[in-house]
Amino acid sequence: MKKHNDQKINEVLGDMVDRFKLKPKLNQVKIREVWTEMMGPSITRYTKKITLRRNKLYVTIESSPLRQELTFGKEKLLDLLNEQLGEEYIEEIVIR
Repeated sequence: MKKHNDQKINEVLGDMVDRFKLKPKLNQVKIREVWTEMMGPSITRYTKKITLRRNKLYVTIESSPLRQELTFGKEKLLDLLNEQLGEEYIEEIVIR
C-alpha cells in the first residue's frame, strides 16, 4: 500500500532549508540581488564585495565619497534590505 504525504511543496522546501541550515546562504544571495536592484548600476559599479556574517552585512565600496555618503544612510539601507527580505534578519551594516 502506498503512503500518502499531504505536505505542500513550500512546507517541504522550508523544512529542507531549516534542516540543512541554508537560510544564511540564501539570504546572502537575495541581499546581493536586492542591493543591485536598489542601488542601480552607478553604485553597484563601485561595490566591490558584499558578505553576510552573523547577521552583519559587510559592504566594500571602492569610492571614498560614496562610502561616506552610504555610511550616513546606513539605517535607511538596513530598513530597506530587511523589508525586502521580509524579516529583521540584518542587524547591522558595516561599510568599508
